Amino acid sequence: MSPTHSDQQSSSPAFSSLATDLFREVRPEMFRVLAGQNAAVYLDILNALECEAAQRVDGMTREDALGIVAEIVAYHPGFEPEEGLAGELATRDSLPVREKARCVLDYLGRCGWLEVETGSDWHRVVRFDAHGVTLMSALRKIARPAAAVFTDKLVGVCAALANHAELARHPLEHVGACQDSAQQGIAELLAMQKGVERLIRRQVESRTLEDNLSVVFDQYAEQIGHVCYAQLAHAQLPTRLGDARERLMAMRDDAALSGLMQHEMLRRNPGMDASEAMARVRNQVLVLARALDRVLPMADSIDSRTAEFTRRSLARFRYMQEVVGERRGQVKSVFEAINRQFSGKRFGDFEGLDEFPGLYLPEARLMAGRDSLYEPAKRRFIEQNEALDDTVTETQREQTRLQMEKSLRDSLTVSRANGFVERLVGSKGARVSSLDFPVRNEDDLADVMAVLLHAQSAEARYRIEVPRVLDNAADVEIDRRASFFVERFVVVKK
Repeated sequence: MSPTHSDQQSSSPAFSSLATDLFREVRPEMFRVLAGQNAAVYLDILNALECEAAQRVDGMTREDALGIVAEIVAYHPGFEPEEGLAGELATRDSLPVREKARCVLDYLGRCGWLEVETGSDWHRVVRFDAHGVTLMSALRKIARPAAAVFTDKLVGVCAALANHAELARHPLEHVGACQDSAQQGIAELLAMQKGVERLIRRQVESRTLEDNLSVVFDQYAEQIGHVCYAQLAHAQLPTRLGDARERLMAMRDDAALSGLMQHEMLRRNPGMDASEAMARVRNQVLVLARALDRVLPMADSIDSRTAEFTRRSLARFRYMQEVVGERRGQVKSVFEAINRQFSGKRFGDFEGLDEFPGLYLPEARLMAGRDSLYEPAKRRFIEQNEALDDTVTETQREQTRLQMEKSLRDSLTVSRANGFVERLVGSKGARVSSLDFPVRNEDDLADVMAVLLHAQSAEARYRIEVPRVLDNAADVEIDRRASFFVERFVVVKK
């Protein structure tokens, strides 16, 4: 009978079976725990046991492990062990939580997740398997991925291939280092792709505007936008990768560099012949070239997925505005009630609704205070003065005179007097008679009164001379100004 395909692969020395190597270390039942109908419950139990075991260097007692398992099982009332795990107990439906925990603990021990040892005092100690710790760490990274980062791995590859001096001295070592860096850079791009996909899914699952905006401004901005996408765009990979690949192909065709790499390969593998060494050298160069060829399509994919995220975020935001929100529904109900009762009428034609829906305004706050609100000007009304008696007393006369003086002081200011004097003809030292004042109406006459009132003020930029005061024998001259009579005087500009 001819050997099967799998037998041929097993007999070939070049074939390495990952399954054979893996199941040599762990039992296949170890993965069955994560594939059954109770996989979610088992995973929570394993997570709790592994976290507790990390704090117990000497291991956990069986009672402590049972308590941890029982606590997790209690959170899943519908959990029942699989067929055959309940032992000789009558029915699985009648198992209490403690018995379910015992069945689970024994099952995890048989599958290889836990190791149970009996101490010198006959107490059983439970330890978490080392391979289980490694597997749980990988599962946590998948379930709770860290924020994607974009470092300078790919940029470093381009810079290393551009360094001809170092390549000439250690070409094979540099090609190997570039391979490792390229693989790490590609892994970062894959993490970015997966991160954008994750955010798109969260955006689609968002139920409120708060969730929608949180995905855009918190999660995307912190995990992708600022950390990864901006650095990816700043790296200018298209130009650098094109130059790096050209130098890589030139190095492959360079007989001297190929000979150095072949010599280094033979030195590392003494039993290898020259043709195989050269084949491996060329293969390493081609593997690095293929890795560089993968970068730009992945970067384009990240661009397209980022654009899709932006489009979905905007569409989701608009959708939330349209159909989500309790307040929108309340306001809508008000207008629907108005349409039912007052269809075809104007708002001014009705005073109120018979069945007005309840409206609420929770947490009403003025973020900028009352200054942010417009307040209409207050209307002022003129007070009605009380009628005066026909007879005026001396007290009333004095009060009226004082009020008039106060009003005159308030309206006839020294600045008004200085302004009137400045408008008169002439410069400093000029003398202008009151007969020549340009008085045409009562406002101009008020300017003259201000000049007389503040003539002795220190702020006045003029002085007054009255002929009657300078010469007692002089006749008093009266000038008619507008509808009033004014004793003649002279203004001298300072």
